Amino acid sequence: MSATVLCFGEILLRLSSPNKELLLQSARFDTQVGGAEANVAVSLSKLGHAAAMVSTLPDSPLGRACAGELQRHGVRTDMLRFRDGRMGLYFLTHGAGHRPAEVLYDRAGSAFASANADTYDWNALLAGCNWLHVSGITPAVSDAAGEAAMRAMAAARQRGVKISFDCNFRARVWGARAKDAPAILRKLCEQADLIFGDERDFAFMLGGTAAAAFESFKQLQFIACTSRARHSVDVQQLSGHLQSRRDTYTTRPYALYGIVDRIGAGDAFAAGVLHGLIHSFDPQKTIDFATAAACLKHSIPGDFNLASVADIELLLSEQQTDVRR
Repeated sequence: MSATVLCFGEILLRLSSPNKELLLQSARFDTQVGGAEANVAVSLSKLGHAAAMVSTLPDSPLGRACAGELQRHGVRTDMLRFRDGRMGLYFLTHGAGHRPAEVLYDRAGSAFASANADTYDWNALLAGCNWLHVSGITPAVSDAAGEAAMRAMAAARQRGVKISFDCNFRARVWGARAKDAPAILRKLCEQADLIFGDERDFAFMLGGTAAAAFESFKQLQFIACTSRARHSVDVQQLSGHLQSRRDTYTTRPYALYGIVDRIGAGDAFAAGVLHGLIHSFDPQKTIDFATAAACLKHSIPGDFNLASVADIELLLSEQQTDVRR
């Protein structure tokens, strides 16, 4: 089976405090599998696409369990590599009221971060793929991971595979290497057909706006992002924006009440945009679908968006009922 979309990045184990408690307020953690690229792969699978994950995991019960969780959701996992090393972790303290959520990363020296860029044979891995999806978190993890991402994108460009790149700047992951981030992210963006990023990302990388991105990145066809208004952790508003070289498309705002889990909403949005482009939706339909997907993710615990096309189309129809029978 050939994959339609190949996602490359670190698969993480998430440990979160239960019931919106503070971290270690009680001696328990809820566990989930996640990671930006894995989230996109699962969401695409739920939307009916063939999606494959390329990553390196520890050859341990933790690594094997994480691979099994992706496989359970229909993601192709035969391209995963296993080696000695530790599992990348992150700890999540859920927000409540006016107390924001907080993420603590523990991924330095993980099996993925320490894997040599030569680990991946991109010409073989990309065979049969239409899209490659990578995020800016990958070069933040380590120099080796960043080199692997660059090689993946260069190979995709040579093979005519379209490239989706999510800027996803995470200062806590870059750490002391953050000063190098703008130049590295610019280099990766140069290969992308589709960039997920907002004005803050382009100001950070280019000192300019989305217009500057279209001038700087010759392969670029679309820029997509969401905008979020926050009244509290539980009451927010979300809208989506898709910009081509000529036009900008914007969705209606969605009111979000009683948010269950917003982690992974941006990845659900990315998968929704890819879904629309793969199916040749017109730009307005594409951004409407993607934003509705992101909206639904807020109602689902964990990193993964498990909403189907039918679920998203029901929200778009504005014909939701209290109970579907």
